Amino acid sequence: MPSALPKTHREFFALRPDDADTRWTRLPADAGAVEELVLADNFDPVTRTGSRTRLARWLPGTRYAKPVIHDFHEEVFIVEGEFVVGCDAQGQGGETFGAYTFACRPPQVWHGPFASPRGCVLFEIQYYES
Repeated sequence: MPSALPKTHREFFALRPDDADTRWTRLPADAGAVEELVLADNFDPVTRTGSRTRLARWLPGTRYAKPVIHDFHEEVFIVEGEFVVGCDAQGQGGETFGAYTFACRPPQVWHGPFASPRGCVLFEIQYYES
């Protein structure tokens, strides 16, 4: 199986999440939106190689109504805000996690649904086993 291209070397650089020049990419959600800022990336779902490091900013009121499953490892650190896991499709119930909490999920593990009534920022690493 082909391997992913190596990640580009990036020495320390400033992240200015609220600066007008910072380019967040908007992702779809069942309600609200998630915006991602990719920090390092050679993630290739076609060859199932590589990894992605990103910030995911959940705007207030964002939710995903159904659980998700994927074929890669995922590590998630809540930087700020509140993140609800295991809620219903309307974002009610579930367990709320705040800043400085962490999840580590292997491939093929169902997780969610998710909501963030007040918004949050997540630091995420997604990767395939080498």
